Amino acid sequence: MKMTSSNTKSSSASKNPSGRLYSLDALRGFDMFWITGGQKLVFALATVTGWPLFEWMNSQMHHVAWNGFAFYDMIFPLFLFLAGVSMPYSFEARRNRGETRQKIYLHALKRMLVLVVLGMLVNRILELNPDNLRFASVLGRIGIAWFLAAMIVLNAGIRWQIAWFWGLLILYCLLMLLVPVPGFGAGDLSPEGNLAGYIDRLLLPGTMYTEFNEPEGILSTIPSVSTALLGVFAGHLLRLKTGRLNGMKKALVLIGTGILGLILGMAWGTFFPINKNLWTSSFVLYAGGWSLMLLGLFYLVIDVWKMKRWAFFFVVIGMNSITIYVLQHRILRFDIIRDFFLKGIHDLSPEALQPFISSLGYIAMVWLFLWFLYRNRIFLKV
Repeated sequence: MKMTSSNTKSSSASKNPSGRLYSLDALRGFDMFWITGGQKLVFALATVTGWPLFEWMNSQMHHVAWNGFAFYDMIFPLFLFLAGVSMPYSFEARRNRGETRQKIYLHALKRMLVLVVLGMLVNRILELNPDNLRFASVLGRIGIAWFLAAMIVLNAGIRWQIAWFWGLLILYCLLMLLVPVPGFGAGDLSPEGNLAGYIDRLLLPGTMYTEFNEPEGILSTIPSVSTALLGVFAGHLLRLKTGRLNGMKKALVLIGTGILGLILGMAWGTFFPINKNLWTSSFVLYAGGWSLMLLGLFYLVIDVWKMKRWAFFFVVIGMNSITIYVLQHRILRFDIIRDFFLKGIHDLSPEALQPFISSLGYIAMVWLFLWFLYRNRIFLKV
């Protein structure tokens, strides 16, 4: 993990300082926006206005308790998907710099270990509280799944990568449906009786997210690798330099494949339900379908049609997504910073408007901090 810095200023708000796809950083920022204040902003808008649109959006800002899917269930898999999209670009850049395969392996291993450690820190493991000693984490899942996907990409051609994608999904489905759990039998997908939860209770040290299940547990890592690989396939497509497949066609392929993913996910979900907690195979396809469509839409508007200015807000977040995810977990108290500047305005405002002012102020403090990092070319690299 390192912070990189450069004194070179961008001459345009729409220029990506890293040279990567602008749409990729914009979509990553869009994804992170919802967990850096966007969720609370939607709640405030629903509360203040009472409009059906905002009330519906607010209903989508919470994880589904078990089976099913809401917009908020897509945030995590979309981030892992985008990490996969970046992989072909990252590996190609490293090869062009003359890095050996061994050095790329070591980089991937280091990245995984750093993300696992950061995830445990976010889970407040340093408090050494035996009642909250949780080793599994969102960042840990991203690190491990990305690393395993990277090992596949570095050692297999595209056909075998596709075989791994489907093979992992089918393997996980068969394990969950056919391997019996003591006291429950085979194919029990309830919170208490599913195989993934049983293995986590048996093998994971410390505590879990819930009494029976760890959403970032051991067995459910298998299908999460396919989520990263799906992003890799999108990255391969975007990197193609053939005149027969221009930007417009690439965007349409992404969107069309995304629709197919939704259909396949719903079909698979008829006997292996869409479930984020278990990261089921149907969930991979369904969430992946939305991820592909969003990437296609962002790529079409931003990189093909060159409509970039509106995306700058999200790019600032996307360029330091890991940074803000870690820092806002009790390291930098953006709520205290917000109150320092806005408490007077908040308290003097009508009570109905206070949640809106509070949520908008929090987003402003987070964004201005990230804009300062962006402006000074300070980026956390893992």
